[in-house]
Amino acid sequence: MIIELKTIDDLPFAAKTFLEETDNRKVFAFEGQMGVGKTTFIVSLLKAMGIEDIEGSPTYSLVNSYGSVAFGKIHHFDLYRLNSEEEAFDIGIEEMLYGGDYCFIEWPQKIENLLPENTIWVRIRNNEQNERTISIEMI
Repeated sequence: MIIELKTIDDLPFAAKTFLEETDNRKVFAFEGQMGVGKTTFIVSLLKAMGIEDIEGSPTYSLVNSYGSVAFGKIHHFDLYRLNSEEEAFDIGIEEMLYGGDYCFIEWPQKIENLLPENTIWVRIRNNEQNERTISIEMI
């Protein structure tokens, strides 16, 4: 599946479409260059899931967790500063990834060996016009 974003105003529709089309799968690995909009898109997903008090990127804490009436528990990981898989185990990542909660993971390549088999890979790219292409690979 491909979602095209011409402007930031397209984010609410893109987030709603994403959630409807991902077959109730719950673990998402977001790939893209620094500054491409991974966090911005995840924040749009959280808003579409009914989360109002969003803390932004969990760059220093590695994970922010939220509760949604409609979607249950949601974890937003930013693993940019993660130094090892051992550090991921220390924050309890395995329980979150395999616990049935929604997990949105930035910089997933740092824990690729730990991800569940049915993880959905989300790749965000930008073009010369600063538009974004979100490609979703459901294995």
